[in-house]
Amino acid sequence: MMMDGHLNGAIRALEEGRPVLASFSPADPGNAQAFANGPYDVVVFEMEHNPYSTAALRDSLQYLLDRKGILERGDPSPTVTPFVRVPANGSEMNQFLAKQALDAGVYGIIFPHVSTVQEAHNAVAACRYPRPPSAPRYEPAGVRGDGPFGAARYWGIDVMDYYRRADTWPLAPDGDIFVVIMCEEVKAIRNLPAMLAEVPGIGAVLIGEGDLSQDLGYPRAYQHPEVEAAIADVLAICNDAGVPAGIPHVTPANVEKRLEQGFRWLMPNPVRTNQAADIAKAWLAKRKEDTP
Repeated sequence: MMMDGHLNGAIRALEEGRPVLASFSPADPGNAQAFANGPYDVVVFEMEHNPYSTAALRDSLQYLLDRKGILERGDPSPTVTPFVRVPANGSEMNQFLAKQALDAGVYGIIFPHVSTVQEAHNAVAACRYPRPPSAPRYEPAGVRGDGPFGAARYWGIDVMDYYRRADTWPLAPDGDIFVVIMCEEVKAIRNLPAMLAEVPGIGAVLIGEGDLSQDLGYPRAYQHPEVEAAIADVLAICNDAGVPAGIPHVTPANVEKRLEQGFRWLMPNPVRTNQAADIAKAWLAKRKEDTP
């Protein structure tokens, strides 16, 4: 089955000039169902600080599918595109975690703590299949093992179409794999211009505010002037390179500011409320007060 256009919602948003709206989620059926028809372009199944489980991931991917919506759109991809944040830091030069997540059917990988050109090169290479050196766009040379059947089935396309699409955007304009590297240390900011200049295939740079604020000596003080200055430095470097910059901890209080600053990957967290229960408790308390 051949499909026109991108199946990856993050790529569609960026090519249409829209910022990507994404959010982290544990990999479990309940959360997957809650995200399935939400307002996000991307759900990132969080496996850096949660357990890394391909079984939980595969289960969540199925619960993320809205089959009625697929029929109505005539598009086999999920309404909300699944990514995974893998647990290995960039310095670990790990590859198999990305391979297993991609083989399960996710469309993008977020790599934490990427701080050098070599680490960025490894991240992109882990998401690409090998090809002969004479092939166009050879570097970063792919190292992903060949096991496409589960991913092709999940994407709703045949294996040869999957091969065509399973490359990293924007290096491959028709690719549907999206690589995000996280910038989380002062060292990473120093090396970021070289990473973006020397490693094609990076889809976005996500600022790890928590770890960056730790490295600067102001743990989770996101509004501290030095933390904000470091965030601005990353944004400026990304803008100069033409690579989208991403920011987590997006809230109702700062979302307009982050949009005005030019961030193109924003990560709000869904809020679970107890509004009805709170109203009920207030009503019961008032009734108790009014009862003689």
